[in-house]
Amino acid sequence: MQVGVFCPIGNNGWLISKNAPQYKPTFELNKEIVQSAEQYGFDFALSMIKLRGFGGETEFWDYNLESFTLMSGLAAVTSKIKIYATAATLVMPPAIVARMAATLDSISNGRFGLNVVTGWQRPEYSQMGMWPGDEYFGKRYQYLSEYVQVLKELWATGKSDFKGEFFQMDDCQVKPQPSKDLKIICAGQSDEGLAFSVQYADYNFVFGKGVNTPTAYASINDRLKAQTDKTGRDVSTFVLFMVIADETDEQAFAKWQSYNEGADMQAIAWLQDQGGKDKISGSDTNIRHMASSVSPVNINMGTLVGSYVKVAAMLDEIAEVKGTDGILLTFDDFVLGVKDFGEKIQPLMKSRTLADSIVPSQVTDFSMEKSA
Repeated sequence: MQVGVFCPIGNNGWLISKNAPQYKPTFELNKEIVQSAEQYGFDFALSMIKLRGFGGETEFWDYNLESFTLMSGLAAVTSKIKIYATAATLVMPPAIVARMAATLDSISNGRFGLNVVTGWQRPEYSQMGMWPGDEYFGKRYQYLSEYVQVLKELWATGKSDFKGEFFQMDDCQVKPQPSKDLKIICAGQSDEGLAFSVQYADYNFVFGKGVNTPTAYASINDRLKAQTDKTGRDVSTFVLFMVIADETDEQAFAKWQSYNEGADMQAIAWLQDQGGKDKISGSDTNIRHMASSVSPVNINMGTLVGSYVKVAAMLDEIAEVKGTDGILLTFDDFVLGVKDFGEKIQPLMKSRTLADSIVPSQVTDFSMEKSA
């Protein structure tokens, strides 16, 4: 099973809490995390794109780096780990993204892949005068389908004359082309999202559910499989989880309880309000799931809490879910979390063949650089 790290491109990672580690995103912090992940055998690193945060006492995600420029820098200082950037497709024309991707393919020597998102939070785009109107909620995946068709034409042939509802290309040319087939990721859980992934994506990201319920997302894999059986395309699942681990279950749960007690309710209220703006897409969209009140302190992300032994066992359970090819991980403390995963969790996992080949003495000792 592949393992990836979800780079903390926004301040404070994925914990909306006054009691969580408080830090601003920097290139140096992300370089430290991804270089450490590479040395511990992680397979990929992915960064999101966020153009406006949620505010509150912690100014959650008010500070964010840009995905392509960050991952370009990380591609240049790594040699093995796969690098994924995210395209904010509403404000980044596909021909520009195609050229940026080809450039990153060159920088990384063929290690680059692309995550595409439709955009769900209106203020991210209305602040720049670039929100197309709320009717877009109902057309997001039609838009994204045309977008990816243009990308694929440009990467495959170096030119595109695509004509659609949203894009009209006129002898558009992008050269050089990537050195190899670029993998596309989409995070689809709604029916429309899954239908898009089945037709255009190579990997479908889904969100884990609940606390210490590692296989609760399995029904999404079943829905994906039912659709790929019809198309014949091979699309596997990568699932997102947060890991909060320590020497004992009690110590790990004490951290989790503290994070919840320090919840930034102003920022969470903004998230939940924005998640409810889409009245068109249906009840099963990613953001509706993430903005619910089950465990909003980490955006309702599936969470694995416990001792290193317990977390390793739960990760192995995830690996057994049919159709799951990988896990994308976030941590409460990223530098320590990557180190603990590499030295204390991964060696206990049956699903990670790298566990026996990487030992602590082979890995540089990194220390976390934070700013308040």
